[in-house]
Amino acid sequence: AILLASLMTFGNLGEKFELTAMKAAGISLVKVMRPLIILMILISAGAFFFQNNVLPVAQTKMWTLLFSMRQTSPEMEIPEKAFYTDIDGYVIYVDEKDKETGLMRDVMIHQITDGYDQAKIIVADSGRLSFTPDRLNIKLHLWDGELYGNMFAQSTGMTSRSAVPNEREKFTQKEFLIPFDANFNRMDESTMRNQYIGKNISELSATVDSLNQIIDSIGAIYGDQLMRSEHFGMPYTTTKIVDGKRVVEGYVPVKLDKPLNIDSLFTLNPVVSQVRIDEQAITKARRVRQEYEFRSYAMDDDLKSIRRHGIEMHKKFTLSFAVIIFFFIGAPLGAIIKKGGLGMPLIISVILFIIYYIIDNTGYKLARDGRWDVPEGMWLSSFVLLPLGAFLTYKAVHDSSVLNVDAYKAFFNRLIGRRPKRSLEVKQFVMQEAYPHEAIAQLENLRDALVQANSAVNKFVVKLASRRLSVGNPVQTQLNNLVDYQSNSLNPKIIQLLNQFPFVVKYADIQPMIENIDMLLQLWEKEVNNNDNGTENQA
Repeated sequence: AILLASLMTFGNLGEKFELTAMKAAGISLVKVMRPLIILMILISAGAFFFQNNVLPVAQTKMWTLLFSMRQTSPEMEIPEKAFYTDIDGYVIYVDEKDKETGLMRDVMIHQITDGYDQAKIIVADSGRLSFTPDRLNIKLHLWDGELYGNMFAQSTGMTSRSAVPNEREKFTQKEFLIPFDANFNRMDESTMRNQYIGKNISELSATVDSLNQIIDSIGAIYGDQLMRSEHFGMPYTTTKIVDGKRVVEGYVPVKLDKPLNIDSLFTLNPVVSQVRIDEQAITKARRVRQEYEFRSYAMDDDLKSIRRHGIEMHKKFTLSFAVIIFFFIGAPLGAIIKKGGLGMPLIISVILFIIYYIIDNTGYKLARDGRWDVPEGMWLSSFVLLPLGAFLTYKAVHDSSVLNVDAYKAFFNRLIGRRPKRSLEVKQFVMQEAYPHEAIAQLENLRDALVQANSAVNKFVVKLASRRLSVGNPVQTQLNNLVDYQSNSLNPKIIQLLNQFPFVVKYADIQPMIENIDMLLQLWEKEVNNNDNGTENQA
């Protein structure tokens, strides 16, 4: 909104020449923007306080209402090809679902209401969920399926679990009643209030600090456990007896007189023992790996929570700062393009906002996934667009041409080393045509200057071929005068050769220029001969 409003406002001022009148009266663009800059600061401050004080309460109520509404119609939320666990005691898997009729195909249900020991598995070709009239139960209607379970509750006298009989039931139609209160019951807001979306800056900062302390303490515990662990049955600790009890005194590294050959110890055992040792080692390695994988998952959850809290905290600043950035992009850009109305400003606003959204979303995802630090990811869009705003403001204040294509083309040509070329053409009408004798004299003088410059290059090797001639060298002045004078020629071959002269003479251009001068001399000498022959014929 700020971008579009600033573009339209200053575009209208520029289109109606009101900005030109203000500048003619001695009012600079910065002075024109000053009241709006103060307004943008106030809007940015208001946006910050809204993000910090109002938005957490609004998001808490919104998400609480959303989850409360989801609880009222679970059949609408059961996804395809995924396990649905929001109904207590049941895990439902649906391979395909008709969104119009609500019919579910290839249904698999795990019923664990009586515990995992008495779990039942129901497989059906199709099924449908509906509510009872009092909306206190879900009626599950299944077709063409089977029910599998065990009879552990009726077999408590069995001596082993493997001896428990199983039950199997095949049915054409079957209905289940699942207790589920589908009436609208609003959830407690405290659940969402404790999430990152329902906290202000102080609460987010406190949560991040507490989570960091938890991670540090867990890391210290893991490190202490690693230090206390024994390898090859040799402890890393020294102990002493205090009051009849063995107390750990400290950690000391194990020192061996010579390297321990593990392979020799292994081969001393019989083959049967070697196999058992291998199995024990593999089992222990798997157990240790699973233990540390579980610890890493728990640590990842805490780190993810820290990142989400940090993202929410930085978002309160970045969104407010974006207001100021977009004003300093829109206002000078509107003053430069001088197009008001809704057409051009709307197109530019949409393009710039799409660029901002892509950059901001990219930084957000990089920060959320932990690939970048949270400040770097959340402030990426501001770091990219802030130089653009400063550049446009500088250009607008100094009345510089930003949309001049020729200026950018010349800049990139200089950047890649491409030199500009002359584009002379034969004139249709000239006030004073070039005289051959004068042109020949100019060419001979320029040739002598080039030869002298070339001998200086041979004498002083320090001159580089890519460098320009010295400032006091007469070659550049003679070349400009020559081109200005001889461009009045009506001979297209002469004009073509003049276009081959560079704008700025370098040492590498000397030899090609001498060759070009020789060809021009031949053309002008032909002009002299033709004129002499014409005079004799007239006589």
